Amino acid sequence: MIGIQHGNSAWLTDFAGLDQDGPGGRHPWLRTLRRQAIRSFEESGFPTTRDEEWRETNVAPIAAAPFRMSKPGTNGITAARLGEFVLGDLDCCNLVFVNGFYSRELSTPAALPRGVRAGSLAAALESEPKNVEPHLARYAGFQQNAFTALNTACMMDGGYVCIPPETLLSKVIHLLFISTLEGESTVTYPRNLIVLGSGSQASVIESYVSTHDGAYFTNAVTEIVAGDGATLAHYRLQQESENAYHIGALQVQQAASSTISSHSISLGGLLTRNDITAVLDGEGGELALNGLYVTRNRQHVDNHTSIVHARPRCNSREVYKGILDDRSTGVFHGRIVVRPDAQKTNAKQSNKNLLLSKEALVNSKPQLEIFADDVKCTHGATIGRLREEELFYLRSRGIGEDAARTLLTYAFAAEILGAVKIKPLQCRLDLDLLARLSRTDAVEVRR
Repeated sequence: MIGIQHGNSAWLTDFAGLDQDGPGGRHPWLRTLRRQAIRSFEESGFPTTRDEEWRETNVAPIAAAPFRMSKPGTNGITAARLGEFVLGDLDCCNLVFVNGFYSRELSTPAALPRGVRAGSLAAALESEPKNVEPHLARYAGFQQNAFTALNTACMMDGGYVCIPPETLLSKVIHLLFISTLEGESTVTYPRNLIVLGSGSQASVIESYVSTHDGAYFTNAVTEIVAGDGATLAHYRLQQESENAYHIGALQVQQAASSTISSHSISLGGLLTRNDITAVLDGEGGELALNGLYVTRNRQHVDNHTSIVHARPRCNSREVYKGILDDRSTGVFHGRIVVRPDAQKTNAKQSNKNLLLSKEALVNSKPQLEIFADDVKCTHGATIGRLREEELFYLRSRGIGEDAARTLLTYAFAAEILGAVKIKPLQCRLDLDLLARLSRTDAVEVRR
């Protein structure tokens, strides 16, 4: 029996009913995993600003809030209601999760090549546990991350994507997580596992949205495992309620000659934290990490990334951009580690931030840890404002001040949006960003 410390008792209560009755509870390996994770969380508790990795992000409001675990059900969501969230112009496999649980009636799995599995992780734990066990929670370590530990202990469902070797998947898979109002503040623990066999190729969109403006908590973990020569384009869109809390972890494990591009777009959430770790564990791997975070009012977003070059002749390129307005705050902490055996590494890291108000604040900390001598590694960070001469140029050609600011700000973000190769998704993001950059809300807040 696991003891319960007073400070974390409300959070540990949810675990009690999952030990035996949760998805996959009949598998000893999964029960052991859950128990190890909850012990880790119990011992560490939630991080505080005294912890170096969380110095600029205070999660005390999450720890103190009376969040309760969500329950299964569509909760009033209909297929028609999904229109604003799905990409109607894209022929894709839509897997819909309402409050963290897979909805068969709202999902449109579509016809997929033989051997491809795309659906519910909870169902996969029952139907093919031998395929899930070698990967689930084997890469996203919970010993050093309390939120990952809590997710591992309390995970109920999420997306499961498994691509057989030498399979080219032309259809995009969209994992759509919708939070709805349940009458009380809730917490969900989405857990996603994406496994690509050697030589396979796929595109996956992972998006988090809401039907209401209330407060809730999403604690999500995604693990991506890429075999030799596999290629994955991964897109993660966070567009939750601006009163919500979102903590997300992404763990990428790459084998030899694999290619991963991951794009993280953060527009919503009152407090958002993205922990991204990628390990290039095979010679000749290629990795691209792109990120865009746009904040206003009192939003706070924290991006912590870690790229580990563990094998020789691997290339990584990381570009994160932030646009901050009003009294919002941001954090970028990017870390590149080159291990002793990772000779011929080529790594580039860049973080650029645009402040649209005098009250906005961002902390940027790019970091290199190099233990090999034959490498090419660069990093840099900038923080600035719109240039007055560029505004003057546009205004002198008859463009209004607000429109000029919107155009220049959009141009700043264009590099990240241009890297999105799925055109309907790129168009959706373009429209969302342009709407977000409207000065109307900002003016009303300042009044």
